[in-house]
Amino acid sequence: MKLYKTGSGIVLESNNLFYTVPADNWDDLVNQDNLYDVLLEITKSVAPADDHQQWAQTGLLAPIGRQEVWASGVTYLRSRNARMEESKKSGGDNFYDRVYDAERPELFFKSTPERVVGPGANVRIRADSTWNVPEPELTLFITSSGKIVGYTCGNDMSSRSIEGENPLYLPQAKSYDGSAALGPCLYVPETPISPDSQIKLEIIREFQAAFTNSIAISQMKRQHTELVSFLFRECSFPFGCFLMTGTGIVPPDDFTLRSGDEIRITIDGIGTLENVVG
Repeated sequence: MKLYKTGSGIVLESNNLFYTVPADNWDDLVNQDNLYDVLLEITKSVAPADDHQQWAQTGLLAPIGRQEVWASGVTYLRSRNARMEESKKSGGDNFYDRVYDAERPELFFKSTPERVVGPGANVRIRADSTWNVPEPELTLFITSSGKIVGYTCGNDMSSRSIEGENPLYLPQAKSYDGSAALGPCLYVPETPISPDSQIKLEIIREFQAAFTNSIAISQMKRQHTELVSFLFRECSFPFGCFLMTGTGIVPPDDFTLRSGDEIRITIDGIGTLENVVG
C-alpha cells in the first residue's frame, strides 16, 4: 500500500483504488508499529473515492511531518570507491575504506523536515561547490520504537568538491536548504521490501539523458535492521524518523549537476521521485 501526503489531505492507494484517509495528523498516523494493519482496516471501512483527482490542483508533498532525516554512507562498494577517489588528495581516502568493513556504520544527520522538498519541487546545489551529484537512496521510515514500517525514494544531494577537500566538511557537503528530497509516497508493504528491488537514476539535461544507471538493493553491504540498531542506540525519535541507506550509483568524476537538470529516482514498488535542480 502507498500513502500520499497531498495539499488536500492524506490519500491511500491499495490495489489501484484510492481512499481518503480519515486522519488529519500525518505524524500520529505513520508512527505506528502496526501501520500496515491500520491501513488495511481503512480499505475495509472507507469506500474508494475520487478525491485523489484533486492532486492536479493541490499537488503531492514530501511524505514527512516532524521527522528528522538521517543518512548512511559507504554502504555500497561503488560508494566506497567514489569516496576514496574524491578524498585522495586530502589524505582522507583510507577512512572510507575502513568504515566500509568496520562494525560501526557511517551515520550522519541529513536534514530537518523544513529543508526537505517533495515531488516536483526544486533541489539545490551549493553556490560554493564545483562538483555536485544526486545520490538515489532507498529511504526507510522507522517508528519511534525502532521498527521499519515503510519506504520511500530519497535524494541525498551531495557536494563532492567540499567533502573531498576534507572529510570533516561532510555536514556542509550534505546539509543545506533543498539538499534532500523524499517521495512520491510512503510505501507500506506487509513484508520487508524485496532485496531484488532495483534503484534507478536518470538525469535529464536539455531533454537528453545525461546519465542513467541502476542497482539492486541486494548490493548493499549492511542490513537495514543493522543500520537502524546503530541509529537508535543513543537517539530517540518521538515522531519516528527517516533513514537514507546509502547509494550504489555514482556518476563519473567528470559529471556535475547543472541548474535545470531533471533528476528521476525510481525504486521498484515505490514509484518515481522527480525533481529539478534550481
